[in-house]
Amino acid sequence: MNTLVHSGGPGPWILLFPLFWAVVVLGGVTLLRRTAGRGRRGPWQARTTQEAPAEPSPIALLGRRFAAGEIDEDEYWRRLSVLDEQFGRGSRGGAA
Repeated sequence: MNTLVHSGGPGPWILLFPLFWAVVVLGGVTLLRRTAGRGRRGPWQARTTQEAPAEPSPIALLGRRFAAGEIDEDEYWRRLSVLDEQFGRGSRGGAA
């Protein structure tokens, strides 16, 4: 204790303690606000079907059919090229 008195006090670093607690409190409030909209369900639990999109995209359906083995690779690429023209990245809502 005598060291603080002889050295001129605790110094400006003592302001870090309130700053630290402000960051902790604001982080906790932010975390609580983000999880408040989830109701009683925690972030570790699975989402319900109500939150899933009503209808998956045609490209996603094609990918699932290919992964399930319903269509072969040639048919997948043929259909993907047609779908990519209509629903893919190159299309911006207009006709090509």
